[in-house]
Amino acid sequence: MSLITLGIESSCDETGIALYQMGRGLLAHALHTQVAMHSEYGGVVPELASRDHVRRIIPLLRQVIYDVDVPLARIDAIAYTQGPGLGGALLVGASVANALAYALDIPVIGIHHLEGHLLSPLLSDPAPEFPFVALLVSGGHTQLMRVDGVGQYTLLGETLDDAAGEAFDKSAKLLGLGYPGGPALAKLAASGRPGRYKLPRPMLHSGNLDFSFSGLKTAVWTLVKQSDLHEQTRADIACAVQEAIIDVLAHKARAALAQTGLKRLVVAGGVGANQLLRNRLNEDIGKRGGAVFYPDLEFCTDNGAMIAFAGALRLAQQQGNKDYRFNVKPRWNLAEITNQL
Repeated sequence: MSLITLGIESSCDETGIALYQMGRGLLAHALHTQVAMHSEYGGVVPELASRDHVRRIIPLLRQVIYDVDVPLARIDAIAYTQGPGLGGALLVGASVANALAYALDIPVIGIHHLEGHLLSPLLSDPAPEFPFVALLVSGGHTQLMRVDGVGQYTLLGETLDDAAGEAFDKSAKLLGLGYPGGPALAKLAASGRPGRYKLPRPMLHSGNLDFSFSGLKTAVWTLVKQSDLHEQTRADIACAVQEAIIDVLAHKARAALAQTGLKRLVVAGGVGANQLLRNRLNEDIGKRGGAVFYPDLEFCTDNGAMIAFAGALRLAQQQGNKDYRFNVKPRWNLAEITNQL
Protein backbone atom coordinates (compact mmCIF):
# COMPACT_ATOMS: atom_id res chain seq x y z
CA MET A 1 0.00 0.00 0.00
CA SER A 2 1.11 3.58 -0.67
CA LEU A 3 2.80 5.37 2.19
CA ILE A 4 0.77 7.81 4.30
CA THR A 5 2.45 10.90 5.76
CA LEU A 6 1.03 12.97 8.57
CA GLY A 7 1.91 16.67 8.35
CA ILE A 8 2.00 19.11 11.28
CA GLU A 9 2.33 22.89 10.83
CA SER A 10 2.75 25.22 13.81
CA SER A 11 5.27 27.86 12.75
CA CYS A 12 3.26 30.97 13.57
CA ASP A 13 -0.46 31.61 14.01
CA GLU A 14 -2.06 28.66 12.22
CA THR A 15 -2.26 25.09 13.48
CA GLY A 16 -2.49 22.72 10.54
CA ILE A 17 -2.80 18.93 10.35
CA ALA A 18 -3.05 16.83 7.19
CA LEU A 19 -2.72 13.31 5.82
CA TYR A 20 -1.17 12.74 2.40
CA GLN A 21 -0.89 9.39 0.61
CA MET A 22 1.42 8.86 -2.35
CA GLY A 23 -0.60 7.80 -5.36
CA ARG A 24 -3.90 9.06 -3.91
CA GLY A 25 -3.10 12.61 -2.89
CA LEU A 26 -4.39 14.63 0.02
CA LEU A 27 -6.67 12.52 2.19
CA ALA A 28 -7.77 15.11 4.74
CA HIS A 29 -6.65 18.32 6.37
CA ALA A 30 -7.78 20.63 9.17
CA LEU A 31 -6.69 24.13 10.08
CA HIS A 32 -7.23 26.49 12.98
CA THR A 33 -6.29 30.14 12.56
CA GLN A 34 -5.53 32.44 15.48
CA VAL A 35 -6.44 35.62 13.60
CA ALA A 36 -9.36 36.50 15.88
CA MET A 37 -7.20 36.17 18.99
CA HIS A 38 -4.25 38.21 17.67
CA SER A 39 -6.46 40.89 16.10
CA GLU A 40 -7.04 42.30 19.59
CA TYR A 41 -3.33 43.11 19.77
CA GLY A 42 -2.78 44.23 16.18
CA GLY A 43 -0.34 41.41 15.44
CA VAL A 44 0.91 38.00 16.50
CA VAL A 45 1.80 37.61 20.19
CA PRO A 46 4.31 34.70 20.27
CA GLU A 47 3.46 33.41 23.76
CA LEU A 48 -0.26 33.36 23.02
CA ALA A 49 0.42 31.66 19.69
CA SER A 50 2.38 28.87 21.37
CA ARG A 51 -0.27 28.29 24.03
CA ASP A 52 -3.02 28.11 21.41
CA HIS A 53 -1.08 25.51 19.40
CA VAL A 54 -0.96 23.38 22.56
CA ARG A 55 -4.74 23.62 22.87
CA ARG A 56 -5.55 22.94 19.24
CA ILE A 57 -3.06 20.42 17.90
CA ILE A 58 -4.41 17.17 19.41
CA PRO A 59 -8.10 17.89 18.68
CA LEU A 60 -7.19 18.73 15.07
CA LEU A 61 -5.15 15.54 14.82
CA ARG A 62 -8.12 13.50 16.06
CA GLN A 63 -10.41 15.29 13.59
CA VAL A 64 -8.22 14.44 10.60
CA ILE A 65 -7.78 10.83 11.67
CA TYR A 66 -11.52 10.36 12.15
CA ASP A 67 -12.47 12.19 8.94
CA VAL A 68 -10.90 9.49 6.78
CA ASP A 69 -10.95 6.62 9.27
CA VAL A 70 -7.19 6.10 9.07
CA PRO A 71 -5.92 4.51 12.28
CA LEU A 72 -2.66 5.77 13.72
CA ALA A 73 -1.09 2.40 12.95
CA ARG A 74 -1.53 3.09 9.19
CA ILE A 75 0.61 6.23 9.28
CA ASP A 76 4.07 5.56 7.83
CA ALA A 77 5.86 8.82 8.70
CA ILE A 78 5.31 12.19 10.35
CA ALA A 79 6.49 15.48 8.86
CA TYR A 80 6.54 18.69 10.88
CA THR A 81 7.64 22.27 10.37
CA GLN A 82 11.10 22.53 11.90
CA GLY A 83 11.57 26.17 10.93
CA PRO A 84 11.71 29.02 10.30
CA GLY A 85 9.09 30.54 12.57
CA LEU A 86 8.37 31.40 16.19
CA GLY A 87 10.52 29.27 18.47
CA GLY A 88 7.82 28.38 20.97
CA ALA A 89 5.25 27.64 18.29
CA LEU A 90 7.67 25.40 16.39
CA LEU A 91 8.45 23.47 19.58
CA VAL A 92 4.79 22.51 20.01
CA GLY A 93 4.60 20.85 16.59
CA ALA A 94 8.06 19.33 16.85
CA SER A 95 7.44 17.77 20.26
CA VAL A 96 4.08 16.28 19.24
CA ALA A 97 5.50 14.94 15.97
CA ASN A 98 8.52 13.29 17.58
CA ALA A 99 6.60 11.89 20.55
CA LEU A 100 3.95 10.36 18.30
CA ALA A 101 6.54 9.02 15.84
CA TYR A 102 8.43 7.44 18.75
CA ALA A 103 5.24 5.82 20.04
CA LEU A 104 4.44 4.45 16.57
CA ASP A 105 8.08 3.55 15.76
CA ILE A 106 7.96 5.38 12.43
CA PRO A 107 10.29 7.93 10.77
CA VAL A 108 10.02 11.64 11.44
CA ILE A 109 10.96 14.38 8.96
CA GLY A 110 11.67 18.04 9.78
CA ILE A 111 10.45 20.28 6.93
CA HIS A 112 11.52 23.78 5.99
CA HIS A 113 8.43 26.00 6.08
CA LEU A 114 9.30 27.73 2.81
CA GLU A 115 9.86 24.41 1.04
CA GLY A 116 6.30 23.55 1.99
CA HIS A 117 5.07 26.78 0.43
CA LEU A 118 7.04 26.55 -2.79
CA LEU A 119 5.95 22.94 -3.40
CA SER A 120 2.30 23.57 -2.45
CA PRO A 121 1.15 24.42 -6.04
CA LEU A 122 2.02 20.81 -6.94
CA LEU A 123 -1.07 19.85 -4.92
CA SER A 124 -3.26 21.65 -7.46
CA ASP A 125 -4.49 20.55 -10.87
CA PRO A 126 -2.83 21.28 -13.19
CA ALA A 127 0.45 21.06 -11.32
CA PRO A 128 3.63 22.67 -12.67
CA GLU A 129 6.51 20.54 -13.89
CA PHE A 130 10.11 21.11 -12.83
CA PRO A 131 11.98 23.36 -13.42
CA PHE A 132 10.18 26.58 -12.55
CA VAL A 133 10.70 29.95 -10.91
CA ALA A 134 8.98 30.34 -7.54
CA LEU A 135 7.85 33.67 -6.14
CA LEU A 136 7.41 33.26 -2.37
CA VAL A 137 5.42 36.17 -0.98
CA SER A 138 4.16 36.27 2.59
CA GLY A 139 4.27 38.36 5.74
CA GLY A 140 7.78 37.22 6.55
CA HIS A 141 9.32 36.33 3.19
CA THR A 142 9.69 37.70 -0.31
CA GLN A 143 12.02 35.58 -2.44
CA LEU A 144 12.52 34.41 -5.99
CA MET A 145 13.85 30.88 -6.32
CA ARG A 146 14.77 28.64 -9.22
CA VAL A 147 13.36 25.19 -8.46
CA ASP A 148 14.82 22.26 -10.42
CA GLY A 149 13.38 19.54 -8.20
CA VAL A 150 12.78 18.60 -4.59
CA GLY A 151 15.75 19.92 -2.65
CA GLN A 152 17.18 21.69 -5.70
CA TYR A 153 16.68 25.37 -5.01
CA THR A 154 18.69 28.36 -6.18
CA LEU A 155 18.07 31.76 -4.62
CA LEU A 156 17.66 34.41 -7.33
CA GLY A 157 16.67 37.37 -5.18
CA GLU A 158 15.11 38.31 -1.86
CA THR A 159 13.95 41.26 0.16
CA LEU A 160 16.63 43.31 1.87
CA ASP A 161 14.23 44.53 4.57
CA ASP A 162 10.43 44.31 4.84
CA ALA A 163 8.62 41.52 3.02
CA ALA A 164 5.70 42.27 0.71
CA GLY A 165 3.23 41.00 3.30
CA GLU A 166 4.75 43.29 5.91
CA ALA A 167 4.34 46.23 3.54
CA PHE A 168 0.66 45.36 3.18
CA ASP A 169 0.16 44.90 6.93
CA LYS A 170 2.07 47.99 8.05
CA SER A 171 0.36 50.19 5.47
CA ALA A 172 -3.00 48.81 6.58
CA LYS A 173 -2.18 49.68 10.18
CA LEU A 174 -1.31 53.25 9.17
CA LEU A 175 -4.73 53.47 7.52
CA GLY A 176 -6.45 52.27 10.67
CA LEU A 177 -7.38 48.86 9.30
CA GLY A 178 -7.56 45.70 11.38
CA TYR A 179 -5.33 42.65 11.54
CA PRO A 180 -4.49 40.89 9.29
CA GLY A 181 -3.90 43.98 7.22
CA GLY A 182 -3.27 42.55 3.76
CA PRO A 183 -6.80 41.31 2.98
CA ALA A 184 -8.33 44.41 4.61
CA LEU A 185 -6.18 46.74 2.52
CA ALA A 186 -6.98 44.85 -0.70
CA LYS A 187 -10.70 45.09 0.07
CA LEU A 188 -10.47 48.84 0.70
CA ALA A 189 -8.32 49.33 -2.42
CA ALA A 190 -11.13 47.94 -4.58
CA SER A 191 -13.04 51.22 -4.10
CA GLY A 192 -9.95 53.38 -4.56
CA ARG A 193 -9.21 55.57 -7.58
CA PRO A 194 -6.09 54.40 -9.42
CA GLY A 195 -3.51 57.07 -10.11
CA ARG A 196 -4.58 59.63 -7.51
CA TYR A 197 -1.41 58.98 -5.51
CA LYS A 198 1.97 57.87 -6.81
CA LEU A 199 4.09 55.89 -4.37
CA PRO A 200 7.69 54.72 -4.91
CA ARG A 201 8.55 51.34 -6.41
CA PRO A 202 11.75 50.53 -4.48
CA MET A 203 14.48 48.73 -6.45
CA LEU A 204 12.22 48.41 -9.50
CA HIS A 205 15.16 49.14 -11.80
CA SER A 206 17.97 47.90 -9.56
CA GLY A 207 19.28 45.52 -12.21
CA ASN A 208 18.96 42.53 -9.89
CA LEU A 209 16.16 40.41 -8.46
CA ASP A 210 16.25 41.75 -4.90
CA PHE A 211 13.39 43.60 -3.24
CA SER A 212 12.98 46.41 -0.72
CA PHE A 213 9.72 47.64 0.77
CA SER A 214 10.82 49.73 3.77
CA GLY A 215 10.96 52.90 1.65
CA LEU A 216 7.40 52.30 0.52
CA LYS A 217 6.27 51.99 4.13
CA THR A 218 7.93 55.33 4.94
CA ALA A 219 6.27 56.99 1.94
CA VAL A 220 2.87 55.68 3.05
CA TRP A 221 3.47 57.04 6.57
CA THR A 222 4.30 60.47 5.15
CA LEU A 223 1.27 60.43 2.85
CA VAL A 224 -1.07 59.43 5.66
CA LYS A 225 0.24 62.24 7.88
CA GLN A 226 -0.41 64.77 5.12
CA SER A 227 -3.89 63.54 4.18
CA ASP A 228 -7.39 64.14 5.53
CA LEU A 229 -8.09 60.36 5.72
CA HIS A 230 -11.72 60.59 4.67
CA GLU A 231 -13.01 57.21 3.52
CA GLN A 232 -12.34 57.87 -0.18
CA THR A 233 -8.86 59.16 0.59
CA ARG A 234 -8.07 56.03 2.57
CA ALA A 235 -9.32 53.90 -0.31
CA ASP A 236 -7.20 55.87 -2.79
CA ILE A 237 -4.09 55.42 -0.63
CA ALA A 238 -4.81 51.70 -0.25
CA CYS A 239 -5.13 51.44 -4.02
CA ALA A 240 -1.77 53.19 -4.49
CA VAL A 241 -0.08 50.90 -1.96
CA GLN A 242 -1.40 47.77 -3.62
CA GLU A 243 -0.42 49.00 -7.08
CA ALA A 244 3.13 49.80 -5.93
CA ILE A 245 3.69 46.41 -4.32
CA ILE A 246 2.24 44.49 -7.25
CA ASP A 247 4.20 46.51 -9.80
CA VAL A 248 7.44 45.50 -8.08
CA LEU A 249 6.49 41.84 -7.65
CA ALA A 250 5.33 41.48 -11.25
CA HIS A 251 8.38 43.26 -12.68
CA LYS A 252 10.83 41.12 -10.71
CA ALA A 253 8.95 37.90 -11.56
CA ARG A 254 9.13 38.71 -15.27
CA ALA A 255 12.83 39.49 -14.93
CA ALA A 256 13.46 36.18 -13.13
CA LEU A 257 11.85 34.22 -15.96
CA ALA A 258 13.85 36.16 -18.54
CA GLN A 259 17.09 35.62 -16.63
CA THR A 260 16.56 31.87 -16.22
CA GLY A 261 14.95 31.28 -19.61
CA LEU A 262 12.10 29.41 -17.93
CA LYS A 263 8.41 29.73 -18.81
CA ARG A 264 6.73 28.50 -15.62
CA LEU A 265 6.17 30.71 -12.58
CA VAL A 266 4.87 29.36 -9.27
CA VAL A 267 3.43 31.82 -6.75
CA ALA A 268 3.09 30.75 -3.12
CA GLY A 269 2.54 32.35 0.26
CA GLY A 270 -0.27 34.43 1.72
CA VAL A 271 0.18 37.40 -0.63
CA GLY A 272 -0.29 34.97 -3.51
CA ALA A 273 -4.01 35.00 -2.70
CA ASN A 274 -4.23 38.67 -3.77
CA GLN A 275 -6.51 38.70 -6.81
CA LEU A 276 -4.97 41.78 -8.42
CA LEU A 277 -1.53 40.17 -8.22
CA ARG A 278 -2.89 37.01 -9.83
CA ASN A 279 -4.56 38.99 -12.61
CA ARG A 280 -1.39 40.96 -13.33
CA LEU A 281 0.88 37.94 -13.39
CA ASN A 282 -1.50 35.90 -15.53
CA GLU A 283 -1.65 38.74 -18.05
CA ASP A 284 2.05 39.62 -18.05
CA ILE A 285 3.41 36.08 -18.12
CA GLY A 286 0.72 34.87 -20.52
CA LYS A 287 1.67 37.57 -23.04
CA ARG A 288 5.19 36.15 -23.02
CA GLY A 289 4.07 32.59 -23.65
CA GLY A 290 4.49 31.49 -20.06
CA ALA A 291 2.18 30.05 -17.43
CA VAL A 292 1.56 30.87 -13.77
CA PHE A 293 0.63 28.29 -11.14
CA TYR A 294 -0.86 28.91 -7.71
CA PRO A 295 -1.87 26.76 -4.76
CA ASP A 296 -5.58 26.59 -4.09
CA LEU A 297 -6.66 29.60 -2.02
CA GLU A 298 -7.04 27.48 1.12
CA PHE A 299 -3.36 26.52 0.84
CA CYS A 300 -1.94 30.02 0.33
CA THR A 301 -1.65 30.62 4.05
CA ASP A 302 0.20 28.27 6.40
CA ASN A 303 -1.33 24.78 6.42
CA GLY A 304 -0.62 21.17 7.24
CA ALA A 305 -1.24 19.92 3.69
CA MET A 306 1.91 21.51 2.31
CA ILE A 307 3.98 20.02 5.14
CA ALA A 308 2.50 16.54 4.66
CA PHE A 309 3.13 16.78 0.90
CA ALA A 310 6.73 17.99 1.29
CA GLY A 311 7.29 15.23 3.84
CA ALA A 312 5.89 12.61 1.46
CA LEU A 313 8.27 13.76 -1.28
CA ARG A 314 11.20 13.61 1.12
CA LEU A 315 10.10 10.20 2.35
CA ALA A 316 10.00 8.94 -1.24
CA GLN A 317 13.67 9.91 -1.47
CA GLN A 318 14.42 7.81 1.62
CA GLN A 319 14.70 10.71 4.02
CA GLY A 320 13.41 10.58 7.56
CA ASN A 321 14.89 9.02 10.66
CA LYS A 322 14.05 7.41 13.97
CA ASP A 323 16.32 9.59 16.07
CA TYR A 324 13.63 11.36 18.05
CA ARG A 325 15.93 13.93 19.62
CA PHE A 326 14.88 17.18 17.98
CA ASN A 327 15.55 20.87 17.70
CA VAL A 328 13.78 23.70 15.93
CA LYS A 329 15.24 26.39 13.70
CA PRO A 330 13.48 29.76 14.11
CA ARG A 331 15.97 31.15 11.58
CA TRP A 332 16.76 28.77 8.76
CA ASN A 333 18.05 29.66 5.33
CA LEU A 334 16.36 27.63 2.59
CA ALA A 335 19.72 27.29 0.83
CA GLU A 336 20.87 25.04 3.69
CA ILE A 337 18.57 22.24 2.57
CA THR A 338 19.49 22.47 -1.11
CA ASN A 339 20.75 19.29 -2.76
CA GLN A 340 20.28 17.12 0.33
CA LEU A 341 18.84 14.32 -1.79
